[in-house]
Order: sequence, then C-alpha cells, then structure tokens
Amino acid sequence: MERIPARMTMGIDIGSTTVKIIIVKNGDVVYQQYERHMSQVRPKTLELIRMAKDVIGGGELTVALSGSAGLGVAKAAGLPFIQEVFATGEVVKSYAPDTDCVIELGGEDAKIIFFTGGLEERMNGSCAGGTGAFIDQMATLLDVTPEQLDTLSLGSEKLYTIASRCGVFAKSDIQPLLNQGARKEDIAASIFKAVVDQTITGLAQGRRITGKVLFLGGPLYYFKGLQREFVRSLGLSHENAVFPDMGRYAVALGSALFAEKAGQPMTYEELVGRLEAAASESHAARYLEPLFENADDYAAFLNRHGKASVGRADLDAYEGDAYLGVDCGSTTTKLVLMAEDGRILYDYYSANRGNPVEIIREQLVKILARCGDRVTVRGSAATGYGEDLVKNAFSIDAGLVETMAHFKAARFFDPNVDFILDIGGQDIKCFKVRDNAIDSIMLNEACSSGCGSFIGTFAQSMGYSVEEFAKLGLFARYPVDLGSRCTVFMNSSVKQAQKEGAGVEDISAGISISVVKNAIYKVIRAHSAEELGQSIVVQGGTFLNDAVLRSFEREIGHDVVRPAIAGLMGAYGAALYARELALPESSLISAEELEEFRHESRSVTCGLCGNHCNLTVNTFGGGKKFISGNRCERPLGRGAGEPLPNLFAWKLEQLEALKPLPGRRGKIGVPLGLNMLENLPFWHAFLTALGFEVVTSGVSTRETYIKGQFSIPSDTVCYPAKLMHGHIADLLEQGVTTIFYPCMTYNFDEKKGDNHYNCPVVAYYPELLRANVSELSEPGVHFLYPHVGIHRPAKFADKLFHNLRAVYPDLTLREVREAARTAYAAYDDWMKAVKAEGRRAIAWAREQGKKIVVLSGRPYHIDPEINHGIDRLIASFGIVVVSEDCVADLVEPVKVHVLNQWTYHARLYNAAKYVTAQPDMELVQLVSFGCGIDAITTDEVRDILEAGGKLCTQLKIDEITNLGAVRIRIRSLLEAVEERERSHAATK
Repeated sequence: MERIPARMTMGIDIGSTTVKIIIVKNGDVVYQQYERHMSQVRPKTLELIRMAKDVIGGGELTVALSGSAGLGVAKAAGLPFIQEVFATGEVVKSYAPDTDCVIELGGEDAKIIFFTGGLEERMNGSCAGGTGAFIDQMATLLDVTPEQLDTLSLGSEKLYTIASRCGVFAKSDIQPLLNQGARKEDIAASIFKAVVDQTITGLAQGRRITGKVLFLGGPLYYFKGLQREFVRSLGLSHENAVFPDMGRYAVALGSALFAEKAGQPMTYEELVGRLEAAASESHAARYLEPLFENADDYAAFLNRHGKASVGRADLDAYEGDAYLGVDCGSTTTKLVLMAEDGRILYDYYSANRGNPVEIIREQLVKILARCGDRVTVRGSAATGYGEDLVKNAFSIDAGLVETMAHFKAARFFDPNVDFILDIGGQDIKCFKVRDNAIDSIMLNEACSSGCGSFIGTFAQSMGYSVEEFAKLGLFARYPVDLGSRCTVFMNSSVKQAQKEGAGVEDISAGISISVVKNAIYKVIRAHSAEELGQSIVVQGGTFLNDAVLRSFEREIGHDVVRPAIAGLMGAYGAALYARELALPESSLISAEELEEFRHESRSVTCGLCGNHCNLTVNTFGGGKKFISGNRCERPLGRGAGEPLPNLFAWKLEQLEALKPLPGRRGKIGVPLGLNMLENLPFWHAFLTALGFEVVTSGVSTRETYIKGQFSIPSDTVCYPAKLMHGHIADLLEQGVTTIFYPCMTYNFDEKKGDNHYNCPVVAYYPELLRANVSELSEPGVHFLYPHVGIHRPAKFADKLFHNLRAVYPDLTLREVREAARTAYAAYDDWMKAVKAEGRRAIAWAREQGKKIVVLSGRPYHIDPEINHGIDRLIASFGIVVVSEDCVADLVEPVKVHVLNQWTYHARLYNAAKYVTAQPDMELVQLVSFGCGIDAITTDEVRDILEAGGKLCTQLKIDEITNLGAVRIRIRSLLEAVEERERSHAATK
C-alpha cells in the first residue's frame, strides 16, 4: 500500500460483533485495534479510544465511523458516518485500483462489490449465514475454538454437504455427522466450504466472480482453511486471490480516508466526551409485562412445579436390578440409571462437546464401578440422534425413536397427558395424544428459533453462560418485545433494542418470551390454547429455564406440568422402555470391556452401487464396527437382497430407458429436471418423430448442482429449480448445441381440480435460464423455450409448428401434427403404466402383509439428488413405496378450502383422501424448501389426513443430504401407528 493521508485521522468500524479502530499519523498507521464488543458497543468503543490516548496526544484529529452498528453511535455523538461499502471503495480506489471484485466477510455481515463491468454491491440482508458469527457457532458445536476449527480443516480428507444460509440448517446437518462419528477435520473443512457456497450462490446470485479478487474482513484474514476453499471453488490463481494484511481493518481504514475529507478536527477530550454522552443515551422500546412481580411470586411458581418429581435412591447403597437409558441428543448427552421401582439411581446431563461416544464411555465406567456386585443392569436402551452409534458402540440392548421415549416419560408423570411439548437444543417435538396413543406428531423442520440453542447463542454472544443469562430475565422490569421471528431477524431486533438502551436482563426475558411464541405459532401453529389440550406436559432442557416455562404458561393461559427431570425425559423414557423389555440378561458392555474400548472413525465413499454414499466407518475394537451414511444394505455386507416395490425407483428406471435414436435433424437436448421428468415420454416421442436424436442430461447428482451454481440468481428458489442450471451445463458439456425446454403455463388437464396450472417456477424457469446462463447466448447455441399449451391437443401442433419453423424451416405442419399424435399416445401409455405398476405394488404388499407409504410430492421428487434416497430409506423399514399419481384416480376429486388450481397438488389432495380409507397405508409428503405454494398445500393435506384419522408426516428437503432427521420422522410415524394399533387392539 502506497498512499496514506497526511493529517492525523481515525477510522472506527463498529461491526456486528467487533470494533476496529485505526489511526493514521504523518503518513503512517500508528495504532490499530480489533476486539469483540460482546454487544457492549459503546463502552467497548470508548475503551479502545482510551487505550489510544497516548498515541493521539494533545493534538487534533478527524474521525469518521462506519459499520453495521456504527450509525447509531455516529448520530448520537455527532460524528461523520460512511456506509461500509463506500468505505471499502475508498480503500480499493486508493490502494488496489486494479481490483475486479471484493469479497468481505464480517461478524454477521457479508458483501460482494463488483468493480469491473459496472459497479455493483451485493450484501446479505438479515441472514448471518456464511459469516464470522456462523463460523463461531459451528466451532461451538464442535467444542473447539475458532482457531482450532481452522487448524482441523487443514487436515481434512473429504467434504460433506452442509448448509450455510442459516446456522439452524447447518446444525441440523452437522449434528448427525458428529453423532455418527464423522471426523472433525472433514466437518471443519465442510463448514468453510459451506461459507464459500453461500457467498457464491447467496451473494453473487448468478454473477460470476472472476479476475483479481480482494478478500477482506476478519474471517478471511484469520482462517486459512476458508482462504483455501475460496481459492479452490473460484479457481483463482495465486496472483488473483489477494488476502492483504490490512484486510481486517479495511473498513476502518476507508473511514479514516473519509474522515480526512469530511471530519471536523477535534481533541481527544472532545472525542471522548461525545462518545460518553452517546453511551449514556437511552431510548424507549416496546416492553412487555415482567415475568415475575417479586420473589414471593417466583417462590410460589417453583413450589407448584416442584411437585412433578421422581424419587431418587442412593446408588452406593442400592441392591437389585437397574435399567439404563441413554439419550444421545442433537446437542446434549443424557444418561439415567433407574431402579426397579422407577427411582433414579444416577443421572448425567452435559453438552456433547462433539464427541458423544467418549462422554458415554466415561459415564459407563463410573456407573459400572459404583454398581459393583450389588446392582445388576438388567436392561438398557438408547434414543436420540446418536442412537444407532451408541447402541453399536456399547452393545446396548435396544433402541427406540426419541418421540416414543419422550411419550413414555411424559405418561409416567401424567397418565392423562393429551399434549406433550418437548423443546431441546435444536429440536421441538409436539405430540397430541388420543386414546392413550400418539395421534399426531409435529417437529420443527429447519428452524431452531424456538429452541435452546437459540437462547444459548445469544447468551454466549453477550458473554454469559446459559444459566446466568436465563436467570437475569426472571425479574426484568421491562422485557423487550421481540415478537415471534426467526433467529436471523431476532439478531437485528436485539441489536436495535441494545441501541435503544435495553439492558441484558430485558433482552433475556424478551428472548424467553420469543422462544415460546415461536414454538406455539411457528411449529404447533396453534390458533388458541384449547388446541393444545388440557393435560399438558412440557419437557426438554429448554424448559428447565424458568423464564421460558413462565412465558409458556402465560401465553396459553393455564398451568402445565414440568417434571423436575425435564432435561432427562428422553433418557428416563428409554430406561422405562428397557424395563418393559423384561430381559433375563443385558448385553450391555462390561466394565472389563470398557477398559479395552477404543473408538476410531474414518470417512469413505461407497462404490458398491450408484448411490456413492458418503459413509462414516466407526470401529470400536474387538471386531465391532458401525457404518452410517448408507442408503442401502450393501455397505453392511447384507447384499442387495430382494427389493420391495418402489414406484420412485421404477419410474426413474423407465425414464432412463428412453435412449436417443439417430435422427436426420441432428441432436437436440432436453434437461432432465422439473416437469420434464414426468413429461419426458411426451417430448421424447414428439422430438424423435420429428427426426431428432433426443439427448437428455444425466440424472442429477451433487456435481450437477456445482456445475450450475455460478449462474443461480436466487438462493431462495427451490433446489429442483437450482439443479436446472447444472442440467443445462451438462448438455453443453456433451456437445449439444440445440436445447429444447418449453415454457408451459398449464399442465395436462386431469379433471381433478379447479384448474391445471404449473407452478410459476415450473412454468417459466426456461426464461430465467435464458437470462442468466451466459453460454446459452453464445454463437452457435440455440436455446428453444417456446410457450406451449399441452393441455389443448387441438391447438398444440399448430402453435408449436410456428415456433419451431423459425429454426427448422424444412418442418411441415403435417409432420408436426403427426408427431403430436405420437407424443400424446406415448404420454397416455406412460401414465397408464405408472398407475398399473402402482396397483401391482399395492397388491403385492397386501399379499405379503407389508405396510404401504404413499410418498407424495412432485414428479421431480423421483430425482435421487432431490429426494436424497428417502424412498430407499422408507423401503429399508420393509415398506412398499408408491407415488401419489398411482392412487389419485381412485377417489372422487377432493373439495379443499383453497383454490385447487395446480395439477400436482390436486393429485396430492386426492391421494391423501384415498389413504384415509386404507388401513395399511400412510402418506408422507415431500416438500421442497423455497416452495411458496406448499405453505398452503401442507395445511390442506394435514386437514384431510387428520379428519380421516391418519397421521400427517411432511418432510422438507433441499440440497442437504443428511437423513438423520428424516429417519426420526419415519420411525416416529411407524412407531406411532404401531402404538395406536396396540391401543385399539387392547380396547376391543
């Protein structure tokens, strides 16, 4: 860097998590400081300036501020402010004018500034995914410091797919990997790769990052692993990837440059005086009623909830049988050793620290040593995310899905329980109970804003433990009204409250209230307290927070039962289940075997079939091994076996069997995605009849997505649409220069609804591709995307003839009409074959006594990259899988509460109605994140199923491949059905 201002200037960059100060004097940087402010923005800024008193001396200086939290300080102190993008621009103009693009990552802010090809800035809105705060959260999840996370990443061997658009999604992806024993080195590198992907797709949004790239901000300065992943993903040369030493202070330096032009000279004393006055300012905010009026009010509350307790016995004095329950949860590990009569002999509750196996080993050593010869562990059971791992590691007798474990525990405290709400670290589980069996299950799909980790993250950001932070809110006089919003938006609300003078205790109380509102209105989606039930049991570690419990009771308007062991309910339920097993002898690992216990894990890619699953192989010594990440049985050494009927797999096989035939008009490409998956038989027959060699892109893989990610303009569109960019790239790589992908407002009219539209994304995505995939505009490439109406056979051929003739002047109307007749016949045969295969599968299932799941969604959900093997996962439970189009014709069209105008959804409603009349069928709905229409359809499907006495199971899917949460949903469904059947049988 060459140019430094001659006047003494100070630039202050107050970001979302840090304060940076830089002072330039006589052409040299004489002071620089970079510290986290822990939400104490103004006091920390004052502290750093006071530390620079000797450097400033008795002369004058000019000052300017910048940063996401700097505007309020600047206004209050009467100091110049420069928006951080312009501050960065000042630095680039002065010191690196040949820069083509700047990527800057801060604590919670991320931005890209394009200089070449027209100045353009793109910045994250309200989402802190892909920023320093995201990296900090992930380090906490792995129980390492951010510095250790970086070191780990440099030793990686493979990458996993991890979401970064929100820390909530990422935790849902990482926790199962940890519980399955994946290497921390690989997870660490995957976290950094997720940040890179978020920058490319979420910020660049289709504009390519090329040329000389300047990387600024603390995360890009400190994390070498992050630097490596950016260079790899963008394919940058050493010369074009610039990570300057002053990268952390770029915005502060830009502010100093601005201060030289806009600042008013002042002394050190005057500057400090202005900031002291600003720090003492306080503004009104929206306040709520205090949670407790006084200590007596709180004491009465504690006394009432203290009655829901379980007895305890001294393990060192107890003699007899005992039962062990282990709950390896998303963020914590819990163990309970229970006496024969239900009393607790021993319990343990702690964070996973990224290594649940070692934690459980340590606890088992303690437990078995204290049991000696007096206590015999007669049975053991495991539950939670890490159930399979710990069951295999320690030879635990049985496993049960966590929903059933919590149900058993809740019923122990209240046999009449009709609603259970469990709020854990990342998960919310809600169970409605009817006839002594679980009637419906609701789980948070991807948002943990109503969970314990939500509170924990804020506590940590403010420098408190969770316990300290929670207690602060109990007697807050002015709890801040934060509403019911997601974590990302809440960050902004908390910052605003801090700027307005709210204290930590007020924010603590406000967050507890917000957690409750999110649980009730986002997950349960209740309209009134009566919907929840009369006998409510709340549990999970989050309800140990008295502020959360008080907020919940206030919100619903009546008292609930919180067991004293709210955080241990999963483990206690598992222990109760172990007792129910009535085993003569337990297979639990012995004290002697624990002494020799060893645990190692390694990551491999399976090549035994086309799934190419990312496997985690855990070895425990003595020949014991546990493999996770598999979607079929082959990695387990069980062979392929006789496959059960699976309509998802069958339909994909039929489509892959449509091979290109040589044609006189040459090759034409068709992207194999969205509606083209179902309509391929139509277009393949049509184009083949016209003399084209029809070439399709390959079946989607993760590589398909990566090929096209640079041209995706929106990070919020559904994953099936994002994949289309890769399918276009695939066709071009195959040398196909003519691509046919028509726009279709309407689908075939199946006479099931009020209309037969395609959704807007399906209907018009070809236009978006044409505008964003630059290769489609290159000379010699023809992208044909005519607007056609396949719902009108009489007019279809004539209209499409005019579209095609512009490119193929030798076409005749007669041959287009003949090709159309061939296409409609092929599509008719295709749909008949699908329905016939569905009937055959159902008949086979009933002959064999198998249950049937109607796996419902869109035609493109048969794509294995979109469904991530959910169909095979369901089949692995011995269930026959059929699709909604197999049964949608078997009932009269359903009347729903909304305008039924979408073809795919009309099928879905009909399928749900049909399932309600079939005792051996359940419906599972696949929903793509980013699908706005499904916000309506999911409620309608739930109403249809619940009115017919069926459970509603909806699985939200996107580009993330980990099926841990999906497995829990499916098992919960199956065990709830079995529990209901047992209950019904017992009452007959």
